[in-house]
Amino acid sequence: MSQNAEGIHRAAQVTEPGAPVRVVPVTARTPGIGEVRIDVAATGICGADIGTVRNPAPATGFPVTPGHEVAGVIAELGPQVEGWAVGERVAVGWFGGSCGHCSACRTGDVVHCPERKVPGLSYPGGWASTLTVPATTLARIPEGLSSAEAAPFGCAAVTTFNALRHSGAGPGDLVAVLGVGGLGHLAVQFAAAMGFETVAIARGEEKRKLAEELGARHYIDAERQEPGAALGKLGGARLILSTASSTKPLAELVDGLAPHGRLTVVGFDGAPLQLPLAKLVMAARSVSGHLTGSPADTEQAMRFAVATGVRPQVRTVPLEEAQRALDTQQEGRARFRMVLTTGA
Repeated sequence: MSQNAEGIHRAAQVTEPGAPVRVVPVTARTPGIGEVRIDVAATGICGADIGTVRNPAPATGFPVTPGHEVAGVIAELGPQVEGWAVGERVAVGWFGGSCGHCSACRTGDVVHCPERKVPGLSYPGGWASTLTVPATTLARIPEGLSSAEAAPFGCAAVTTFNALRHSGAGPGDLVAVLGVGGLGHLAVQFAAAMGFETVAIARGEEKRKLAEELGARHYIDAERQEPGAALGKLGGARLILSTASSTKPLAELVDGLAPHGRLTVVGFDGAPLQLPLAKLVMAARSVSGHLTGSPADTEQAMRFAVATGVRPQVRTVPLEEAQRALDTQQEGRARFRMVLTTGA
């Protein structure tokens, strides 16, 4: 169990910049008005969490408990919470709450609320055996997904799912995914399941078989050929979804877009994109970014996954070994999502 008789839980925390992650006892926070407390079963490690650990900038001071890919069970309901019950399986993702009254919130675009909160940044996150959050952050986990599989849907999976389904591409269109990693392996599966003619782009022939197993119809080895030129030979992509962390390939990659095609970026390293505007203007191409999804989007992504067989490939590690799991992720040895488990 994640909790002993005295109500003591555990959390993986950073106590100062540059400090290692340590698992320490914590006391569960009783949910306030409109909040729920979750007994966490599984919690993912996202690339953004790595940044939180390396250079924490806590909104509420130290210690910092990272984590925004959470799956668990509702343990307590705060006052004025309706529509939820103790014992329900739920997920919480990057979206950790919003103001509810700004123009974005009022039009349903809660993830772009200027006062949006993020678990692990705005308040203690999910690398713990307990988590207290606004009820508005909850997404129901459907039957057919384990907690370890459901956790990445709060960020990685809903991000790629939404970026693909809102791209304007239709069944049969050529859609390319740059990168076959934590985000990319999900994007390839979603793209194939949505009926796109899916192209996976990565470095090295050793990834070809994996890409095909995930559903890619074509594989482009970026070590052997320029991916933009290769996509052009296939007729040009309606969408290129960039999940890789490097900005460097993007300028050439735009050459692989069909007229009116779109390059959507969900993974990046912060480097500027230097791109001749003629590449966009002369073929009516566009470049866009995409960020996460709402709890309703997360629920839809999970239901779609259950219906189509899409699954994150996860490696589970006990919460007590959070630092080892983080090191594995940072060294690029995770295949493909590291998930901490509490034993709940």
